[in-house]
Amino acid sequence: MAMTHNLKLRFENGFAVVEFDQPDSKVNVLSSESMAELEGILAQLRARQDSEGKALKGLVLLSQKPDIFIAGADIKEIEKISSPAEAEQKARAGQKIFSALEDLPLPSVALINGACLGGGMELALACDYRLAAHSDKVRMGLPEVKLGVIPGFGGTVRLPRLVGLRKGLEMILSGNPVSAQAALKIGLVDGLASSQRLLTEGMELLSKMKGKRRHYGPKLKGFSDVFLDKNPLGRALLKSQTQKFVWKNTKGQYPAVLKALETVAGNYPAARGARGASDEAYQREAKAFGQVASGEISKNLISVFYMMEKYKKAKWVEAAPRPIGKCAVLGAGVMGGGIAQLLSHRGHPVRMKDINLGALGRGLRQAWDVFYGAVKKRRMRPNQAALGMGLISPTADYSGFSNADLVIEAVVEDMKIKKIVWKEVASQVKPGAIIASNTSCLSVTEMAEALGAAPERAVGMHYFNPVHRMPLVEVIRAAKTSDETIATLVEFSKALGKTPIVVKDECGFLVNRILLPYLNEAGLLLEEGVRFEKIDDVLLDFGMPMGAFILMDEIGLDVGYKVAALLEAHFGERMKVSHIFKAIHEHGWLGKKSGRGFYIHERKKRRPNPGVYTLLPQRPESAMGGKEILQRMLFKMVNEAALCLEEKICREASDVDIGMIMGTGFPPFRGGLLRYADTVGGAKIVEALEKMKEKTGSPRFAPCGYLVNLAKTGKGFYR
Repeated sequence: MAMTHNLKLRFENGFAVVEFDQPDSKVNVLSSESMAELEGILAQLRARQDSEGKALKGLVLLSQKPDIFIAGADIKEIEKISSPAEAEQKARAGQKIFSALEDLPLPSVALINGACLGGGMELALACDYRLAAHSDKVRMGLPEVKLGVIPGFGGTVRLPRLVGLRKGLEMILSGNPVSAQAALKIGLVDGLASSQRLLTEGMELLSKMKGKRRHYGPKLKGFSDVFLDKNPLGRALLKSQTQKFVWKNTKGQYPAVLKALETVAGNYPAARGARGASDEAYQREAKAFGQVASGEISKNLISVFYMMEKYKKAKWVEAAPRPIGKCAVLGAGVMGGGIAQLLSHRGHPVRMKDINLGALGRGLRQAWDVFYGAVKKRRMRPNQAALGMGLISPTADYSGFSNADLVIEAVVEDMKIKKIVWKEVASQVKPGAIIASNTSCLSVTEMAEALGAAPERAVGMHYFNPVHRMPLVEVIRAAKTSDETIATLVEFSKALGKTPIVVKDECGFLVNRILLPYLNEAGLLLEEGVRFEKIDDVLLDFGMPMGAFILMDEIGLDVGYKVAALLEAHFGERMKVSHIFKAIHEHGWLGKKSGRGFYIHERKKRRPNPGVYTLLPQRPESAMGGKEILQRMLFKMVNEAALCLEEKICREASDVDIGMIMGTGFPPFRGGLLRYADTVGGAKIVEALEKMKEKTGSPRFAPCGYLVNLAKTGKGFYR
């Protein structure tokens, strides 16, 4: 048996078996080292076949890592790429190795036992056949665009010729992987087998084929697939419509997606049906990879990837978590119903309480809408939705609370009411049950006073709306919250599929404390004569998923105004609420929920509400440019984030960035709020804030000590 560092080559029953088993790692990645080892093994096998008269029956590639085939290329190597030429050269080198696999004079099969992504997927595509395990762990795809690059080892050529142009584009441009069952349906794999029989069935498949090589060509079903794949007019239509969709959703801010579309469309259908595509197709892919891999956007998206991986694993405290079984939710509004749905979807029995049956009905309807929305989109089976709904039981009293491990309070944002509810629930739950508040602004420490004894079990658990879609949870540490409570909710949040960040119990916590001043600044700009449509357009052009006024309509002007007023009461003049928010709130225009806010909402469309301007004093329209608008809003956020670091609301800059990306949708391609601030430079931000303070006479622009110190020392939030 020949052995290498990351790969092992052995021979069994006339087959060559290559095992990927990267030492000291839970996953296999395609590093330069492992690619070189693979190249050497392929050369050895070719020489053996040539010298021994094709003695081998076939080549089998498998992984020794449980639930992992190959997770992709080594991201650290992509991160270090410094020029388009270097990136193109690396892509060409990888293509050469995978073409050697494809051209090997013996049939090959990839045995996919788990995650098969990026470079791992491209390796599998270079094989003649693919078998996948019957396992929920199998995920196959090309997620490169999520890192700001495109597949560079032949994926843009081989995937479309295997599954068809439409499905190939869908997988490459979205970056979303498919399950084993979906892979079989679209022809991405040739069969499914149990994990224990993958090797046996892989060898049987190659024996059955008797040396026959895979004939590439998608299994097209129906007129539309045939038209979009084989007809030049259909392909042109598909490209045109896809390009419009991409522009609408990315606004050109993610160049890798457009580059991937251009590359796939440019190479198709020349590669369709052919065993080996022309070298021109691979050259086109390598050049496109080079054009995006060394850019700032790719570097930012890679930094966000690392950050997300970091927070998936973050422990925050050393204490051991307790298991959470049954849960209870107090309050059956939009948030209460959403939280109940999330908990039940993850298999937790939920007791949901409100004061009357009407409120409970609305909470159940909220959960129902989420479940059956997923069914409608085929993300969930009807029986799964029914099971989830069956785990939620409504009540107008505290029956069923006595055996709950966790109670999440989601009642109205009023401290007096919350204290009454907390005092009631404290007498109804078992000793040690954790009581958490979904408050977006109020002091959890003050709520905990209502518990009397055992304040260590009091904590904040701030979800964002809509609960089923927003990935962030702020775990708020009150004055006496125990490490065990924090550890329990951190791990519980992860088990729910959320990313938790632990923050200090201070008004607004982290995300709302940074977001609300930004939204308020939009209102103040409007009062100064800048049209709200212009402000939203500037923010959308920057990359925000929504303009500030669109976002306020989505949140609800009643909720937004209330939180803003609480921040003003706590922080004073520095966070004084703009008059327009108060006026529009008093006018009863609550945003999307009432059909009218800053915009008029009709079904799925919106248009500016001209009535907003009747609530403002008459004044000339401001000629303020987009740069100044952005600085007013973004630098205000940066300053508030620096204050949060200064006051130890959070631990480090990445807490802010993960919070703003996952909690507000701050554009990932910017790397996060504070990574963006580092690209601008602390000195420039402080200088701009000082000018704004002088121009407006407002203390809200006074740069904080933390930011001033960064500017003086020439440091950044990350360096």
